[in-house]
Amino acid sequence: MTQITLAEASQNLSELIDAALDGEEIIIIKDNKPVVKLTPVLPVKRHLGFGSAKGIVTISDDFDEPLEDFREYRNHI
Repeated sequence: MTQITLAEASQNLSELIDAALDGEEIIIIKDNKPVVKLTPVLPVKRHLGFGSAKGIVTISDDFDEPLEDFREYRNHI
């Protein structure tokens, strides 16, 4: 973690951005107190392709079985 004063940060902003993009945590201090942390913005869009939820989403074995709560409704059809 790098701590840098606001004055130093304004003079070296480009280098600090590069360091943050490389994973370094940059803390900017003002009056000896941390006020800002530089962190990269993660991409918002993700490619969700076929199988991207494998291992995350599970379907129970009785997924397509009739629900007991609808027994009365099913009997009227």
